[in-house]
Amino acid sequence: MSDPTPQDAVKLTAGQPFPDFALPDADGTVHRLADHAGHYVVLYAYPKDDTPGCTKEACDFRDNATLRAHGAQVLGVSRDDADSHAKFAEKYSLPFPLLSDPNAEFLRSIGAYGTKNMYGKVTEGIKRSTFLIGPDGKLVKAWYAVKVDGHADAVVNAIETDQKVRSA
Repeated sequence: MSDPTPQDAVKLTAGQPFPDFALPDADGTVHRLADHAGHYVVLYAYPKDDTPGCTKEACDFRDNATLRAHGAQVLGVSRDDADSHAKFAEKYSLPFPLLSDPNAEFLRSIGAYGTKNMYGKVTEGIKRSTFLIGPDGKLVKAWYAVKVDGHADAVVNAIETDQKVRSA
């Protein structure tokens, strides 16, 4: 395997302002980070609509009542188009926007797209990642190479830990 490209080397660090974005959802509404100022944002990058792992991840975020109780806004992002997102969201009653980044420009900028090695095969694509952004627009925590099982609970734990730090 060759050395990673600069895009592959991107790893965001906690405490830094999260990169702004302007990405459309299934209805064509453009979402920006500033739209959610004052709230936690859980931005998760996933490979493909309606695939087993991506469906489990989306449904885990959908079903996590504690995440909702904290007022966190969940946003999914993949390269899928609006039609695919609309069908996926409707099929699984997803109550949060799914954003489209068809050229993966934003995904590359946050380290969620690049080369990956699956079972010895090197490919290029979305790396399952999650970013917890604080009410101030700064990155609280980044998870790269996410394992779906238990991940939504790990995000809740990070919110609760961050809230304790902010209130101390």
